Amino acid sequence: MIKTEPTFRESVDLMFNRAAALMDMPPGLEEKIRVCNATYTVRFGVRLRGGLQTFTGYRSVHSEHMEPVKGGIRYAISVNQDEVEALSALMTYKCALVEAPFGGAKGGLCIDPLQYDEYELEQITRRFAYELAKRDLIDPAQNVPAPDMGTGEREMAWIADQYARMNTTDINAKACVTGKPLNAGGIAGRVEATGRGVQYALREFFRHPEDKAKAGLSGDLEGKRVIVQGLGNVGYHAAKFLQEEDGAIITGIIERDGALFNPDGLDVEAVRAWLIRHGGVCGYPDAGHATDSGSVLEEDCDILIPAALEGVINLENAARIKAPLIIEAANGPITAGADDILRERGTVIIPDMYANAGGVTVSYFEWVKNLSHIRFGRMQRRQEEARHQLVVNELERLSSALGNSWTLDPRFKEKYLRGADELELVRSGLDDTMRIAYQSMREVWHDRDDVADLRTSAYIVSIGKVAASYRAKGL
Repeated sequence: MIKTEPTFRESVDLMFNRAAALMDMPPGLEEKIRVCNATYTVRFGVRLRGGLQTFTGYRSVHSEHMEPVKGGIRYAISVNQDEVEALSALMTYKCALVEAPFGGAKGGLCIDPLQYDEYELEQITRRFAYELAKRDLIDPAQNVPAPDMGTGEREMAWIADQYARMNTTDINAKACVTGKPLNAGGIAGRVEATGRGVQYALREFFRHPEDKAKAGLSGDLEGKRVIVQGLGNVGYHAAKFLQEEDGAIITGIIERDGALFNPDGLDVEAVRAWLIRHGGVCGYPDAGHATDSGSVLEEDCDILIPAALEGVINLENAARIKAPLIIEAANGPITAGADDILRERGTVIIPDMYANAGGVTVSYFEWVKNLSHIRFGRMQRRQEEARHQLVVNELERLSSALGNSWTLDPRFKEKYLRGADELELVRSGLDDTMRIAYQSMREVWHDRDDVADLRTSAYIVSIGKVAASYRAKGL
């Protein structure tokens, strides 16, 4: 019998069901958590290029066990209702896992953003935002979008401005969306947050010898061979940080027009610059080029980072994947069928609902910043510096009084005396979040004989938290 490939939405439901079967939960509550609460489909017209063009968009709300609901808006020609609903479900579980106080949502517009200039995209985005906001599907207290594939700071700034125009007396209007530019109410570190979260997730995994042993790995990240699929915002930042700060070797980079492979390592910054300049990796020097990008996905490496679309590892290629450790930087890059094959082979998978939660974590910080109307660090930074200066002064006084000749290293002194700014506080909060969330997963992974993988562990933790919230509401 030929095994058929589940859809993305079916994959999410299958993985949910696998975890829910291991939990003691009333069937009615299980069903309430699994199903999507509501999906709004909007079709709107925008006058462009001398005519009227009609666009189709979606905003799905999976769970309102906590409000506001949170989830990105993606622009892609492949956007459809099933995909948006599956992504909104993942957002519910993701927020619960990392203890961000949001329900899950997702939005999408069926459009190829490369086919429109900036002015046209602004008109389309503003009209889409208008259609959602007038139905409370964009609101600081109810529904807070963020960037996703095909969108970024620019689109979020347009959405925030459109909401503010429609709600002129809302003092918290900037909190209606996250992922904004710094000068429009954004927060330092948001752009690279998801990629930084992938780095912190890997660092935490490598802190646990027992976990590394399950993947047949040892030591730390230095020297580990890494293949990255997708050098967009997430893949680029994850690869950059792992290479520059942890000493990992990026041996493969996979893009739409092919893939690059060099066992001695690729320069991530150079590849990114080439990609931006030429629109693809074809022609890049100092590396082997494969037109069949899937072949590089199957190359030998220590860590594989799928950081682009869902379903890139599936029934067709799962058996040929050699990486002992896969970290899902994208949403749903491994289908449920492929997940079964990889788990049976002993491949360790760090699941998407945890691995790419850096974005929503820092979005949470941005939302809090917008509601509090003050940047992080403004109240305490100089006080910290003054307190540290007292310690340094006392140490230097004691040294002089005792006739000692030692002095503090100037580099240490400079670092110690500098109070934490917003970026450092954001990184600290993200690191703490990723550590605690991983530990909650691994506790289930190691303590329960009926749980053999991190994905099931993550679902059990997340579903348990959502269930607790619903019970507190009296359901």
